Amino acid sequence: MMPNWLLPEYIQDMLPDEAWRIESMRSNVLELLRRSGYQLVAPPLLEYVESLLINDSQDMDLRTFKLVDQLSGRTLALRADITPQVARIDAHLLNRQGVTRLCYAGSVLHTQPAGLMRTRELLQIGAELYGHSGLESDLEVQRLMLQALAALGIDGVHLDLGHVAIFAALVKRASVTAELESALFGALQRKDVPALRNLVGALSKDVPKDVTDALLALPELYGGMEVLPRARRVLPDCAEVRTALHELEQAAAHVQPLAHSVGIDLAELRGYHYHSGMVFAAYHAGSHDAIALGGRYDDVGKSFGRARPATGFSMDLRQLHGLLAQHAQPKGILAPHGNDTALNAAIMQLRNEGHAVVVDLLADSAARGELNCDRELILRKGAWVVVELKF
Repeated sequence: MMPNWLLPEYIQDMLPDEAWRIESMRSNVLELLRRSGYQLVAPPLLEYVESLLINDSQDMDLRTFKLVDQLSGRTLALRADITPQVARIDAHLLNRQGVTRLCYAGSVLHTQPAGLMRTRELLQIGAELYGHSGLESDLEVQRLMLQALAALGIDGVHLDLGHVAIFAALVKRASVTAELESALFGALQRKDVPALRNLVGALSKDVPKDVTDALLALPELYGGMEVLPRARRVLPDCAEVRTALHELEQAAAHVQPLAHSVGIDLAELRGYHYHSGMVFAAYHAGSHDAIALGGRYDDVGKSFGRARPATGFSMDLRQLHGLLAQHAQPKGILAPHGNDTALNAAIMQLRNEGHAVVVDLLADSAARGELNCDRELILRKGAWVVVELKF
């Protein structure tokens, strides 16, 4: 029989030091977002599955836990991403006409780990901006994401920029089926050039050569700023491509002072069925996976009856915690147990000053080391004073 204290694979407890550090991280990021004009929302962990699986996203469907509601008989889902929920709040509950800025922090659950050495229960924190379709809002959320990482003490961040509108424009001009579009998307995400060649070779001979050449060129269009002039030479000269390349150029110049380095990757289609414009991802030498993600997703609100321009970012605090130097939490002050008025007043004053004061209920000298204290409150010459704790 399996011991009842074991947890499922890729599910972990957070012990005190980690839990306090992550709570401090959460507070720091939310305070940055509050000062930037973002309002906090807290959607539920559980919803009807239709509300969470937007745009028929297959990758979202695969990583979402589902169960049957015993009250209604309908299928419920445990959220794998908070962004669709925030879009629902903007579209259906707030129903504002102008720009709306919302932020959130909460657990999400995945059926499979999100990456190497990752948990299936992420602590997702992020921000979403609705009601503005211009480049300025993309730049705002990119800047906020980098500022949030800096506020947490994470430096050396590399930012990758991509734009799903380029791939979308190419497959539209090629008039491919949904099945072939999905296959092309998969090959590009894997940067599987032989598979991509086979798929492009299977396209109709009516597809313009500049489109097939562009699809084959996408996996090679990554690197630094030099990618953009090369892309202008090899990609079709159409409005969607020109606009996308211009936005990428502007964004790279804007965020360069906030990132260690900035790259361009035109085959980066993360969340292609979800996003509609510029996408971005932050990377760090200490992680195999992206440490923060974002992008524009103007069509998500349509699922809730009100399409709105939207862009945002999210990150997993548990993943970010692993990148930081691990310092032990400050130790507290051990105080004796008693009903003495002066003692209780001294304890209250110390707590008001921000100290952790632990009342020693057992008065067991052998267990004092387990109370996470390095000082103690003692009575000396009629006054309660704090001294170094001796074991």
